[in-house]
Amino acid sequence: MAPHAPLVLVVEDEPAQREVLSYNLRAEGYQVVQARDGEEALILVEEETLDLILLDWMLPRVSGIEICRRLKARSQTRSLPIIMLSARSEEIDKVRGLETGADDYMVKPYSVGELMARVRTQLRRTRPAGVGQKLSNQDISLDPETHRVTRDGHDIRLGPIEYRLLVMFLENPGRVFSREQLLDRVWGRSVYVDTRTVDVHIGRLRKALGAHGGSNPIRTVRGAGYALG
Repeated sequence: MAPHAPLVLVVEDEPAQREVLSYNLRAEGYQVVQARDGEEALILVEEETLDLILLDWMLPRVSGIEICRRLKARSQTRSLPIIMLSARSEEIDKVRGLETGADDYMVKPYSVGELMARVRTQLRRTRPAGVGQKLSNQDISLDPETHRVTRDGHDIRLGPIEYRLLVMFLENPGRVFSREQLLDRVWGRSVYVDTRTVDVHIGRLRKALGAHGGSNPIRTVRGAGYALG
């Protein structure tokens, strides 16, 4: 089983534009959630574990530039890639968008093909396995194309859940994930799983990674969750 496809939030008040963007993202293999205005976007940021936001500048209620400013000011969402979409083509507007924290800026009308390429570029930085890049940390390596996992040259056999957990940890070394965050990203929101199930699968992952010796790379952070390294 492959790790969950990257989840992209499309924030666009024009229904036709929103659907075109969503259609093309799904065609690329991404999961998509949509927001029609700024307030709905901010709610979805809290509810979903997002990998990237396509954000229109001109939105009802809360503007795109204000959403970008708020998200980049928070430690929890500072690293979340944001591509700003705007009809404002003046250099001063582009500079303002980038200085507010947007990771990229595209002027309408834009080429959908170029936009998808820029989405892939941002995801290579934050979700490399989602675009087929190999992952590694110390003596652990994972190839998402072949699903081969090795540690210190030894093949590691993992079940589908343990594999997806390892992808999460390798993509975010040092980051502490709560059980709820792991459930959301690895199992998905549509599936009900008790949080204690996370502990069971973490135990299996640790056992598999330690099958050929070596220290335990998955650490428990008391009262917070789990982290790699």
